[in-house]
Amino acid sequence: MAEAARPRNRLLDLLPHDERSDLVSMMDRGPITPHDVLQAAGQPMRKVHFPTSGVVSLMTPLADGRAIETATVGKEGMVGVHAFLGGGVLNNGQAMSQVPGEMLSLGVDSFRAFVDGDGKMRDIMMAYMQALFAQIAQAVACNGVHEIQQRTAKWLLESHDRADGDEFQLTQEFLADMLGVTRPSVSVAAGTLQAAGLIKYHRGQVTILDRSGLEEASCECYAVVRSEYEQLLSPFS
Repeated sequence: MAEAARPRNRLLDLLPHDERSDLVSMMDRGPITPHDVLQAAGQPMRKVHFPTSGVVSLMTPLADGRAIETATVGKEGMVGVHAFLGGGVLNNGQAMSQVPGEMLSLGVDSFRAFVDGDGKMRDIMMAYMQALFAQIAQAVACNGVHEIQQRTAKWLLESHDRADGDEFQLTQEFLADMLGVTRPSVSVAAGTLQAAGLIKYHRGQVTILDRSGLEEASCECYAVVRSEYEQLLSPFS
């Protein structure tokens, strides 16, 4: 892919120009389609993915068939971070796209070879992993303590950060699955946020109307995770 056509992904943008050009030239561009499984639990991982828009959920599947979201990934990160650690199969995790967009993909072996080179990618990956693990740890606390309306606001903010524009696709059923709650409870939470003038929700489309108000409605977890990413990744800018 030509450098002139380079889409935006924060991890790739943190690389020096020549290193970024070399890596992007090996990648394929493809769509992020809602509900596509990018990494299935228990299956060999063949590619890593760097979203340039859209949102992907990292989830933990349960024995009863449900899968609970543990982190979201968009243009600030990548899907397949365990490839950096040498893992090929993730038995208790999967990645599913939720908001449409685009991504750059690369075979696992090619990615590992690039990271093992003399460039900055290894250091960037170490910082990103720390930020991602912090997001997962915060999600554990959030899911156990905070109210559904706060968690819904947090999730909408995280998706807004990664989506292109103020409007994106979302069904209440899917959001309920991601939060590990019932659909009626999500319907009440979304209705309350809409009545407050913070969002508009109609036929599977969410529009963010008042972002600052949504931040006030969210629990502290949104700000904590965002601060962690900035603290860990900004030194490479």
